[in-house]
Amino acid sequence: MSLLETRGITVRFGGNTAVDDVSLTMAEGEITGLIGPNGAGKTTMFNTVTGLQRPASGRVLLDGTDITSLSPAKRARRGMARTFQRLELFLSLSVRDNVRVAGDVLRATARKRFDLDEETDRILERTGLTDIAGRDVSDVPIGRARVVEVARALMTSPRVLLLDEPASGQTEQETERFAEMLKGLAGDGLAICLVEHDLPLVMGLCSRIHVLDYGSLIASGTPQEIQESPEVIAAYIGTEEAT
Repeated sequence: MSLLETRGITVRFGGNTAVDDVSLTMAEGEITGLIGPNGAGKTTMFNTVTGLQRPASGRVLLDGTDITSLSPAKRARRGMARTFQRLELFLSLSVRDNVRVAGDVLRATARKRFDLDEETDRILERTGLTDIAGRDVSDVPIGRARVVEVARALMTSPRVLLLDEPASGQTEQETERFAEMLKGLAGDGLAICLVEHDLPLVMGLCSRIHVLDYGSLIASGTPQEIQESPEVIAAYIGTEEAT
């Protein structure tokens, strides 16, 4: 059963349709890919799922409950977290404080009781950031700064984690470690949705992949099915290989 589902999502900006009748599913304990060319509507779908963008039509369901009308904050309290394509970190704070601040917010808004320092240390270790915990984020390479964003999202105790271009700027070794981390998180039961242009990473991680092109869903399936799809090859994979 899908933990997160969209049904018939359509988003318009003026007279332009950015997303056209898109239905997606994301399962608990699995990594789902959302891929497509630049401008295909991937980030718009993330914004709609998390409540930053209201759809013209369609619904967003979390664990079978319609959350389409809920604010981003209320969706977060129900277990939804995300990262952004552009880094959104507190550059004047340390890695540890960037992660810890999300726990402060969670305790204040959800009235959840836990040892903040202990949980921060656990998340830092889980994401492989303990060695740079005391460094200012502004001094951290972009590849590891991406992981800081993921760690901060994990501090909110999400059930669904949406990652927008999380491997951008990572070295090959950083990407390998990142992939292993995501596999572990999915193994713990987290539903993860990955928007990413690194196709080998997507194909190696995801159980199911959805492909957007010009705002429309052109294919959904296993990595093998996606790689063999003529529509996907023509719209995306073939173009990627030619550039």
